[in-house]
Amino acid sequence: MSPLLQHIVEHNELHTRWLNTLSFMENAGARKISACEDKTKVDIIQLKHAAEEHRHAYYLKKQIGKLDPQACPDYGNSSLLAPFATKHYLHQLDVQTCRYLKQTFGLNGQALKYAAYLFVTYAIEVRADALYPVYQQALDKVGSKVMVRSIIVEEEGHLEEMMAQLKTFSPDWETHAQQVQALEQQLFINWMAAIESDIQIYA
Repeated sequence: MSPLLQHIVEHNELHTRWLNTLSFMENAGARKISACEDKTKVDIIQLKHAAEEHRHAYYLKKQIGKLDPQACPDYGNSSLLAPFATKHYLHQLDVQTCRYLKQTFGLNGQALKYAAYLFVTYAIEVRADALYPVYQQALDKVGSKVMVRSIIVEEEGHLEEMMAQLKTFSPDWETHAQQVQALEQQLFINWMAAIESDIQIYA
């Protein structure tokens, strides 16, 4: 992952699309969190997560202006890296996680949505905890004006909050979280491979 991100930050056109891709992912995550909300039983942590993920999407979008103010005006395919894999990554993780939770706990309806929110968000926060520091190291190496340190701090806080919520969901939450992380790991590998392939074609 590190060599790929280093290559991306060294090329402005790729870097703007990478930032836009991350912004898309954060925005998609925020929308997924909101879609999982119950009509009335919404706790403050869930609201906080949705708001902060939306803010991350906005922050990353603003960072593009430091490289090229005219680049990536929207989330169209030409403004993303590996658009197909990017747009299906989180959706596929949600679908696969729901399938696992339904088979394991027999959940349906709103209960299934909420459980999926807990486990999918946890897996994504673990991933963010690994990805953003590597990205920041690449940025530091080239002396980029782009920074993601504030996101790193908030994602660490999200991870702690998700762990606390999962502990109340199931005493055996770690076993199930590992299963979901395995699903996410394969999707992440596929996503990175798709980005690498996209870069080779269009760089």
